[in-house]
Amino acid sequence: MERRFKYLLTSMIGLGLMTACSQQSLETVQKQEPHVLAAETKAEDSKEGEIIQPHQGLNQAPIPVKIERIGPNEVNVEMTSQITDIEIDKGKIYKAWTFNGEVPGPLVVVNEGDTINFTMKNLDPAIPHSMDFHAVHSAPSKDFANVNPDESGTFSYPANKPGVFMYHCGTAPVLSHIANGMHGTIIVKPKDGYPNDKEINREYVMIQNEWYKYNDLNDFTNGVPSHVVFSTKALKEGDPNTNGDTFTLKEKPLLAKVGDRVRIYINNVGPNEVSSFHVVGTIFDDVYMDGNPFNHFKGLQTVMLPASGGAVVEFTVTRVGSYPIVTHQFNHAQKGAVAILKVTETGEDDDKATMSH
Repeated sequence: MERRFKYLLTSMIGLGLMTACSQQSLETVQKQEPHVLAAETKAEDSKEGEIIQPHQGLNQAPIPVKIERIGPNEVNVEMTSQITDIEIDKGKIYKAWTFNGEVPGPLVVVNEGDTINFTMKNLDPAIPHSMDFHAVHSAPSKDFANVNPDESGTFSYPANKPGVFMYHCGTAPVLSHIANGMHGTIIVKPKDGYPNDKEINREYVMIQNEWYKYNDLNDFTNGVPSHVVFSTKALKEGDPNTNGDTFTLKEKPLLAKVGDRVRIYINNVGPNEVSSFHVVGTIFDDVYMDGNPFNHFKGLQTVMLPASGGAVVEFTVTRVGSYPIVTHQFNHAQKGAVAILKVTETGEDDDKATMSH
């Protein structure tokens, strides 16, 4: 009987301690993550496809990415997460969730073997955001952790493999964050370069992405994109740098000179669809899948890129004219995924009309 009483007493004390710990844990979470709880409440109160209240009327100006090399193998990268209006089609504005006010976000370029010290400043007043770099080795639960509104987070990780990689927000639901605009490309340059580096005359970065009904998780999940688009991101100062829209790269084509060997770093950031990347009027002399020199193919007509997939493609333009750049899934080209490479005798724009697809 005495033994039984002691067991019951011990159990009651244990249960009391567990209850107290649970209450303390809840209070700790509420104290440490008020922004997360508030954002979840606001998201639950809003309807799919609507602009949540804290984002209404908000249009944060783009902020340049900060990339600073601080050592032979160490780079600081600072980016923002913010809410910025993006014109995705003529007259159609999307209140995008962005990195640095661009969609896709700004290009990040580092070298194979670099350590990246990454800082995110979350300027979104309502929702936590994070960064998932496909180019690094990391512990996602720690290194890709959420950064709450009006806070900053810094994370370090190595980039040991060369290539053309996607980055995106990894905060749940991930699909909403990517489809609303939080995606981009990071290039890790191979330490020994590519075999044809000395022969390249022009190089561009291109990114394919999709747009759906505004902030509609059901449409992101079960629907088809309303627009599929290309953009280009600047590799160096003075290069064109565009958002993912249906018109800019038709109205202001990329340029090359007759005889140029052209290199394109291409990344399909999805979030859902496959890209069948093709340049009309030429054949890819050399292709490096995922941008890794080890994955070398020659003489390809089309490069298939899964969602997040990347490649480096190289080709030579031999005649004056307009070379449409497309995904050969033409339902997506019809929705906007067409850019123009204009080839002239001088490599400068001759102001003549271009053809499209």
